[in-house]
This record gives sequence, C-alpha cells and structure tokens, in this order.
Amino acid sequence: MNLTLEGKRALVCGASQGIGLAIAAELALMGAQCILLARNEELLRSAVARLDNTLQQVHRYHVVDFNDAAATEALLASIVAEGPVHILVNNSGGPAAGPITEATEDQFLQAFQQHLLTNHRLTKAVMGRMKEEGYGRIINIVSTSVKIPLKNLGVSNTIRGAVASWAKTMANELGQFGITVNNVLPGATRTGRLEAIVNNAAQKKGTGTAEVEAEMIAEIPARRFGDPAEIAAVAAFLATPAAAYVNGTSIPVDGGRTGSI
Repeated sequence: MNLTLEGKRALVCGASQGIGLAIAAELALMGAQCILLARNEELLRSAVARLDNTLQQVHRYHVVDFNDAAATEALLASIVAEGPVHILVNNSGGPAAGPITEATEDQFLQAFQQHLLTNHRLTKAVMGRMKEEGYGRIINIVSTSVKIPLKNLGVSNTIRGAVASWAKTMANELGQFGITVNNVLPGATRTGRLEAIVNNAAQKKGTGTAEVEAEMIAEIPARRFGDPAEIAAVAAFLATPAAAYVNGTSIPVDGGRTGSI
C-alpha cells in the first residue's frame, strides 16, 4: 500500500491547534511538506516547530484571516506560484451553538462565508496546479451533522450540509483529473470546540460539565470522546496515493455515534 507523501506539498487550514494541527503532524510524518494557515502567529510558530522533518521537508506557516477575501486570494496566489499544492485540508472552527429558531441572518451569512465560500476560494486557487500534476486531494473537515443534524447546532447543521453538497459536486467535476474531494466527519473530539459546546450546555442546564460530558459519552458506542490524532489518521489516508479511488465520500469518525448506515 502506497502511503508515502514524500514530495507532496500540503496546505492545512486551521492548523495552529486541535484537529488541524493533528492532521499537519500526520502529513509531515508521512513525508509531506506542510504549509500551515491560521490567525494566531504564536500558535502557528509553535506548531511548525513540532512537525517532523525527517525527509528534510521545510515546513512553514502564514497568518491569514479568511474573512479578508482579497488578502486570502493574494496569499494563495503567491503559494501556488512557488509550486503545486497537492493536498488541501479545509478546516475551520464551527459556528456557535444555539437553536435554529434563535439564529440571525447574519449568523448564517458569516458561517456561509467562513466555511463554504472559503473552501471554494481555496479549492479554486489550487486546483489548476493539481490538474497539471494529475494529483490532488481536497479534504474537508466537516461534521457528523452531515448525516444526522445535531441538537442545538442549528446554524452549523445548515452550513455543514451545504458544504457536503458542494464537496460532492466538486468531486464529480474534478475526479477525471486525478483529484479527489472527500469529507471527514469528526464526532465528539477533545478540542476547544468540544469544550465550548460542553460549557454552553452546562450553563443552559445549570449543571456541571462532568454531567454534560457523561451524557454525551453515553451516546457513543466507544464510550469515550475521540482524539484529534484519530481524525488526522483518516484524513491522512485520504491524502495518499492509496486512496485514489475514494472520491465524493463523507466518512464519520465518531466512535459509532452516528445512527445512520
């Protein structure tokens, strides 16, 4: 099985911490040269220093705010001008929790911009060179709400579904060029995002976070939360030559919690 990524360049979004950083670490271990994108320079600097460079890869980072479309496009143009990006990991923190009946139009618009439009902007920037290389892996970190909507995540459920449909359409159009587009759907994973959801639920219920976590874990067949490295392992496989015929999929990595087949 060909799992090496030696000679491949990977652009990883939201890579300063959590799932994004775990994916960058795994890609680096497999030989990829990683370019990390996020907003926090201090965390990015620390993240790059932790990446494996056994194959003499030169990893680096760029500070970017995806809400600034012009700056994002300029940065992407400079990265692509230096060489092809073979692997793109679209990853961004999810919208705030809350019922859909209380969501504002601005919340939907902001989430649409942050997730779908940013994914589209990044993909369009790199896909030309991917076509030239005959190799491309676009991996979107989404949510299990793509399969079954999650309670109290109204805006997130809506936007994640749109991203999944966008990704499937992209997969259909780009597959002929040796480019795959797949979604990884993390379940409850030990990240800052999960901590925020737990704290929000505890505050609304007037209970402790331990009680909220226990209720969540009881719904997971594995009886535990996931680790970012476990999400990263699936994303990294999708980036390899071995996954060339996996295209247009949405793969839950959730300990079995999602109730659909």
